[in-house]
Amino acid sequence: MNGISLTEEYINIVKEDQNKYYEDYKKAVEKVANSNAKYKGKPVPFLYQPMFFTEQDIENFIRIGNTLISIANKVTGKYIESPRYREKFRYPKLLEELILVDSGYDMNIPIGRFDIFYYGNDKFKFIEVNTDGSSGMNEDNILAKVLLETESMKKMKEKYNITYFELVDKWVEECIKTYNKFDKKVEKPNIAIVDFKESGITAEFEEFKKAYIKKGYRAEIVDPRDLKYIDGSLYFNEMKIDLIYRRIVTVEFIEKSKEIPDLINAYIDGAVCVVGSLKSQIMHNKIIFKILHDRETLEFLTEEETKFIKDHIPYTEEFSGDRKVFDEVLNNKDKYIIKPVDSFASQGVYAGVDLTQDEWKEVLGKSWNQDCLFQEFIQPPVRPFVQFKKGGLKIEDFKLNIGAFMYNETFAGLYTRISKDNIIFGREGYYSIPNMLVKEK
Repeated sequence: MNGISLTEEYINIVKEDQNKYYEDYKKAVEKVANSNAKYKGKPVPFLYQPMFFTEQDIENFIRIGNTLISIANKVTGKYIESPRYREKFRYPKLLEELILVDSGYDMNIPIGRFDIFYYGNDKFKFIEVNTDGSSGMNEDNILAKVLLETESMKKMKEKYNITYFELVDKWVEECIKTYNKFDKKVEKPNIAIVDFKESGITAEFEEFKKAYIKKGYRAEIVDPRDLKYIDGSLYFNEMKIDLIYRRIVTVEFIEKSKEIPDLINAYIDGAVCVVGSLKSQIMHNKIIFKILHDRETLEFLTEEETKFIKDHIPYTEEFSGDRKVFDEVLNNKDKYIIKPVDSFASQGVYAGVDLTQDEWKEVLGKSWNQDCLFQEFIQPPVRPFVQFKKGGLKIEDFKLNIGAFMYNETFAGLYTRISKDNIIFGREGYYSIPNMLVKEK
C-alpha cells in the first residue's frame, strides 16, 4: 500500500458509478461554499479527491523536517554569533537589529511549512521554506472534513482507517507551549493574531481566533497599525496584549516598519511575546538555499546534513555580477527558474521551460542585478485526479506541491496544492487538496 496505489483504488471507485459520485460532488461543493474555507471572500477551489499518505510517508516527513530543523538551528546560531556570516544575507539594518533581539523563548522557528516536491521515500526536493505567515491550515482541515463524509470516501473507509491532520487546535496548543517559555509570561495571556488587514487571510484568522477562545483565552484579529505601546505594555484598544501570533510576512513587516513603531518598540523591549520572532526570517528568505550550499555553511554541519543539502536543496545562485552568469541562464532556459530574493505567493517567479526564448530573455533583462536568484528547475511529481467537467468524469494528471507543517520543531501535518503549471502563482491557478493518513484495518 502506498499513495499511488491508494489513488488508483479511489479513482476506480469513482469510475464505478460516475453519476452517483457527481451528485455527491455537487453536495461537497455546496458544503465548501457555505464553510469558512475562503480566500478573499471566495471558496477555496478543490477537487473530489484527497491526497493519500501512509505511515511510511509520515515517517519520511518527520525525518525530513527534523533534519532541516537541525540545519536551521545551526545556521541561526551562526548568524547570531558571527557578524561576518550575517553579511551573506544582506538584510537591511532594521531587520538585522530585530533578528538579534532576544525573543524571550528558545525556539527559532515555532511554526514553519516546508514546501517540497515529494516523490516518495528519500526522493524529494525542497521548493522553499515558509516560516512567518505560514498558511493553509484552515482550508486543509475544512476540505478534509467535507471529503471524509463523501460517498466515495465512505467506500474507502470500509477497507481502511482514514484520518486527517488537525492543524488549528494543535497550533493553538503549541503556540501556548511556546508562550509558556517566555521570560515575562502571565497566567492567562491575551492574544492578538496580527497581520496587515490588506494582506491577512481573514477566514483562517477567524478560525484561529475561535480556537484560542475555545481554550479560554481572550483573542482578537489585529492590524499592527492599531497597536499602541503605553507605559511598557502593548495595547489593542483597552486590551493589553501579552502574546502575538505573527502572521505578517517579514518583507512586509520591514516595508511598512514606519507605520508600526509601537509594535517594533514593544518587540525590542521584550514587552510582548511574538510567536514567531524575526529570527525565523533567516530560513524564510529565499537566499537561504544559496547560503546552505556555501562552503562556510557546510563546514559547521554534519556529514549527514551536508549530504542532505547536496541531495535535496536545489542549486541556487545570485543572478548578478559576471555576465557569464547571465549568458549561462539565458542559453539554458529549460534548466532554470528565476525568483526574487524575498517575496511571497510566488510573485515574480518564472520557469524558463514555460517561456519562449524571447520571453525568457525579457524576464532575465528585468531581473539582472535586481536582487534575484536563479535556481535549477526541478520537474514536479504528478498524480492523477478526478474532475467533473460538465457532469462528465475526467482523469487528469496534476503537479504536486506538498507542504509539511512543523509546530515547535515537530511534524504536525500537510498542505497540498496541485496545478497544471510548473509555478503556482499566488492563491490562484491551483486546487487545494486535503490530506489523509491511511492505515490498514
